[in-house]
Amino acid sequence: MRLQAICLALFFTATAHAQVGNNSSLLDPNLASADELTAVPHMTAELVEALVAARPVNSTSQLDEILGASLSDEQKNEVYGKLFRQIDLNNASDADIMLIPGMSKKMAHEFDEYRPYSSLEQFRREIGKYVDEDEVARLEQYIYIPMNLNTASEEAFLTIPGMTKRMAHEFDEYRPYSDLEQFRREIGKYVDEDEVSRLESYVTLK
Repeated sequence: MRLQAICLALFFTATAHAQVGNNSSLLDPNLASADELTAVPHMTAELVEALVAARPVNSTSQLDEILGASLSDEQKNEVYGKLFRQIDLNNASDADIMLIPGMSKKMAHEFDEYRPYSSLEQFRREIGKYVDEDEVARLEQYIYIPMNLNTASEEAFLTIPGMTKRMAHEFDEYRPYSDLEQFRREIGKYVDEDEVSRLESYVTLK
């Protein structure tokens, strides 16, 4: 029993660092190649071109606007089973939450009910009151919790899609950040403006 308790403690300590849901089965609209995007149902060459041109896509509503110009709600729902821009769990609108495939108004209410979330473990615990572990894991693919630039662990930063250990080190190197303008200036030494914008969408100083 003692060994089991230690293992559980280590598990929860490790998972508490993660702030972006594990979405290995979903394509990221900012990182997927044109060939990967073309393989998604209903993604025509014109849509792929429009999506790539719009990068960085920093919100679900932005992605929905791009796809909505050509696709029906039913078609978009199919796309979102393969391709999605994860929502900011603490700040997403009800409309953005409802874009998650299989989302109900009741579950969207529960997402909102427990804000603000401080960790994915809290999300799993609260949403696990209503659905089983498999469904919690499925829903988790579609969300992230903004990471505080001054207090988040390097492990948490590494959950940002496309993040490298080198860039996570640079995030840490310039702490403490006084404002997001400082973040843009320092991280802009290493990547272009679009990438700074994409990375910024996952962090906060609040």
